[in-house]
Amino acid sequence: MQKKLKTFSWIMSTYYAEGLPYSLVQQVSVQFFTFAGASLQTIGLLSFFGLPWNLKFFWSPLIDLFADKKHWLVGMEILLGAVAALLVWPAQHLNLDLAAKIFILMAVLSATHDISVDGYYIQTLNPSDQAAFSGLRVAAYRVALLVGNGALVILAGWISWTVCFLAAAVMLWGLAIFHQRVLPTPPGSASHRGQRWYAVREAFSTYVRQPGMVWAFAFILLFRAGDAMMFAMVTPFLHHLGYDLVERGVLTGTVGTVTGIGGALLGGIIISRWSLRRTLFPLALVQSLAIPAYAWLAWAGPSIWWVGVTVAFEQAAAGLGTAVLMVFLMQRCQGGYQATHFAIGSALMSVAATVVGAFSGFLAARVGFVEFFLLAFVAALPSLWLALRMPAVLFKG
Repeated sequence: MQKKLKTFSWIMSTYYAEGLPYSLVQQVSVQFFTFAGASLQTIGLLSFFGLPWNLKFFWSPLIDLFADKKHWLVGMEILLGAVAALLVWPAQHLNLDLAAKIFILMAVLSATHDISVDGYYIQTLNPSDQAAFSGLRVAAYRVALLVGNGALVILAGWISWTVCFLAAAVMLWGLAIFHQRVLPTPPGSASHRGQRWYAVREAFSTYVRQPGMVWAFAFILLFRAGDAMMFAMVTPFLHHLGYDLVERGVLTGTVGTVTGIGGALLGGIIISRWSLRRTLFPLALVQSLAIPAYAWLAWAGPSIWWVGVTVAFEQAAAGLGTAVLMVFLMQRCQGGYQATHFAIGSALMSVAATVVGAFSGFLAARVGFVEFFLLAFVAALPSLWLALRMPAVLFKG
C-alpha cells in the first residue's frame, strides 16, 4: 500500500508539472491575448506556439542518451519557473510582441520537460501499470489545466496578470524542489549513459518499423483534428457571447476541467477493464459528438447555465478521448527508447492542434461560429473511420 501511494503521488505531481506550463502556453496565452483585444486571426495563430511539441522528437534522444530523466525534468521545472516570472514584464504593459516571444521560449522548455516526464513514467512502470494509471496521469494533467485556465485566469481577473504569472513561477519552482527530493532515480538510467549516436537512428527506426504503423500514424495525426479546431476558438467564442475573464475562467478553467478530469479517470478505468481494442471506437465517437454542441450554443445563445453544461459535457468527452490516445501512444513504445518513441507519437498528436488551430481564426471570422463548429465536427469524421477499421496488430492485450 505504501509503495502504491508513493507511485500515486509522483504520477500526480509530475503530470501536474507537465500540464501547468502547457496551460500557460496554450490556454492562458489565449486568455491574455483576448483580454488585450487581439483579433480572431491573431488568436488562431497562437496555435503555432505548439510547434515545439510537434518537433520535440528531434531532440528527444538527448533525454534517452544523456543524464537521467529525473535530472532533466527537475532542470526544466527550474527554467520554466524563471520564464514564467519573465512574463510579468509584458503583463504590466500588455506588450503582446514580447509576451509572444516569452511564450515561445516557454513552449520549447515545456516540450522538453514533457519528454522527460513521459519517459520517466514509461521507464518506471510496467505496461500493465502504464495502462491502469493512464486515467490518473491524465487527471493530474487536467488538474494543472484547472489551475492554469481556471484559478490563474480568475486571479488575473480579480487582481492582475502580474500576480497570475508570479504565482505560476512559484508553483513551478516548488515542484522542482519537491521532485528533486522525492523522485527515485529511474531504473536502468545508467545503461543509457555513454551510448553512441548511432543509437539515435536506431530509436527512430525501431519506432517506424513496428507493424501497422501507417494506420497508427494516420490515427495519431487525425484523432484530435476536430477537437483541436474547436478548442482554438472556444475562448474568443465565449468572449463573443459576452463572458468576461473571470466568467471564462470559471466556465472553461474550472467547470470544464473538473469534468475533464472525471472523463479522463473514467476513460482509464474503461480501457483497463475492457481493453483499448474494444473501447477505441465508442470513446472516440463520444469525443466527436461533443463538438456540435458548440454549434448549438452559437445558434441558440442560451443562458450561462446551458453554456456551463455544454462546456462540461465537451470537456468530459475530451477527457475520455485523451485517455484513449495516451494508451495508444504508450503501446507504440518499445525497448530502451521509450522517451523517444513517446515523444514521436505525442509530437504527431499535436500537429493537428497546431496546423488546424492556426487557421481556425481566419475560418471563424469568415463563416461565423455556427458554421465553424459544424466544420470542426466534419474534421473529426476521418478519425472515427480509422478507429472503426484499426487493424488488430496495433493492440496489446
